[in-house]
Amino acid sequence: MDLRCRTDLASGYKAGPQIARVLSEDWCTRELYCAACDSNRLERTRTNTPSVDFSCPNCEQLYELKSLKRWNPKKVVDAGYEAMLRAIRMDRTPNLLVLHYSSEWRVQNLMLVPRSFFTETVIEKRKPLSATARRAGWVGCNILLDQIPKDGKIALVSSGNCLPDKQVRQEFSRIRGLAEIPPQLRGWTIDVLKAVRRLGKTRFLLKELYALESDLQNAHPNNRNIRPKIRQQLQILRDLGLLRFTAPGAYELQG
Repeated sequence: MDLRCRTDLASGYKAGPQIARVLSEDWCTRELYCAACDSNRLERTRTNTPSVDFSCPNCEQLYELKSLKRWNPKKVVDAGYEAMLRAIRMDRTPNLLVLHYSSEWRVQNLMLVPRSFFTETVIEKRKPLSATARRAGWVGCNILLDQIPKDGKIALVSSGNCLPDKQVRQEFSRIRGLAEIPPQLRGWTIDVLKAVRRLGKTRFLLKELYALESDLQNAHPNNRNIRPKIRQQLQILRDLGLLRFTAPGAYELQG
């Protein structure tokens, strides 16, 4: 994988964001592969296709690209808040590619967030645009990357080094089953997985997870049956092969 962008393509543009879009989209078209199958290329979608920049010609997975000059592991700016919530509820979000480039126009970091990890709890509402703005009152959103468990942040390029495509595809395949969970239930499953990761250990006890009950209550304020819900989601994660039952009330993370 050649991490250099073709700077000659920027000659006809002046605006920084436009240059970044042209160079990063060209790089993805030339160098990127599909994480969901064995296709070694992605195709650019038609101009102005909402929230989708690339698709796989083989398995038809959809990808949205966000390009950043400054790497921010905490959040990335996205589009309209209400539109994003609708997409999550209707299960229509694409996979997200977050690309960080250097001042020399080399790809430094490239992270893939599979579509199944987009839940309402990782979407932050931004302030409405001021009355003097061209789109006065419009409300955008941020995607809170630091609220997504590490299972949902797959590195393709890290600190200027490419990760093997086999490893990337294995990581994507490992969490693929989450996409089969209905969106109204998936948020709970992801939040419980995030809580498990917060424990910071491979093996854990159910009672340790119960200690995070209040956090899950805050994330899902309309649900009062938190502990049964935790147990239900642990069973789902176990069925998906992400957890292993080791003893009564004891679990082990897989991968």
